[in-house]
Amino acid sequence: MSRRKAMMLLVLSALTLATPATAQPSGAAAPDRYRAWSPPRTAWGDPDLRGTWPLESVGRTPFQRPATFGERATLTDAEYAAARTAAAKAAKGYQAEAAAGKMGAGHWLEPSQGPPLRQTSLITEPADGRIPPMTEAGKARAAAMRSSWSQKVFDSLDDFNSLDRCITRGMPASMLPFPYNNGVRIFQAPGYVVMQLELIHETRIIPLDGRPALPSRMTTWLGSSRGHFEGNTLVIETANFNGESPMVIVGPSNQPIPTSKSLHIVERLTPTGPDTLQYEARVEDPEVLTGPWTMAFPWTRNDGYRLYEYACHEGNEQIGNYIRSTSPRFAAQRKAYQAR
Repeated sequence: MSRRKAMMLLVLSALTLATPATAQPSGAAAPDRYRAWSPPRTAWGDPDLRGTWPLESVGRTPFQRPATFGERATLTDAEYAAARTAAAKAAKGYQAEAAAGKMGAGHWLEPSQGPPLRQTSLITEPADGRIPPMTEAGKARAAAMRSSWSQKVFDSLDDFNSLDRCITRGMPASMLPFPYNNGVRIFQAPGYVVMQLELIHETRIIPLDGRPALPSRMTTWLGSSRGHFEGNTLVIETANFNGESPMVIVGPSNQPIPTSKSLHIVERLTPTGPDTLQYEARVEDPEVLTGPWTMAFPWTRNDGYRLYEYACHEGNEQIGNYIRSTSPRFAAQRKAYQAR
């Protein structure tokens, strides 16, 4: 993957999270309108959540609410009609570009399936649909964050974030839609729920057996999760984060927001129909943010969706290429190579 390609992918990612709402599954309910539903059970009695739940169908709803909507949580009928029209046009982007002999967003962005969400943002709390302001400590940590988006010269691994290095998107970013590779597959076994993430080739293993949390000194990129069912709702509490990944994807429309070891996330997955569930996550990190925030949006099961290998950097060479091509330490080598 070339540097130009990597930069383009980050631009598209940020644009997708920042554009007005234009795509989502049919019949999706807003967070406050759950339908009564008695889901099927597994052989051992848990609500059956198994299947593939790709997030691409909500990828055109902005993560944070555009300021023009204020505290309005849903689109008007006219706005929703316009969003449906825009979604239908975007779904034909690939074909239109191919016919014109061009390559652009239509080739990069996976088409959404179904009509758009009426939500004005994936964030539902606070009332303005935006992440709360950072603390002074959070601002200081954010100012020190580096990534392939912010840097032009790369001297070491410290100049790349965890997504650049193909380690992880982190949490809660891993549970948000992306322009591509949006597959989420849920497996269940007695005492466990397992979430397989297509991007970046990660698996979250969630025990349901009541075991105690890990000691606070034991931290990981995706934290340590413990789950239980409250009625038909799967509740997942995750802590023990290493605080080394961004809270959201870094890009031109998303300021870098760090995480700390105090990050704490509570997720709720509630079945709402034969092939739908409502996903909700409450995120708090008192070291970084002045208050918590919540995102909520519907998932739609699509077992025909195929999860592909996420190779990320072919040959695992890209980070080294960034450093060799920009760092002053390699200036002499570059000059000798160019003189050949």
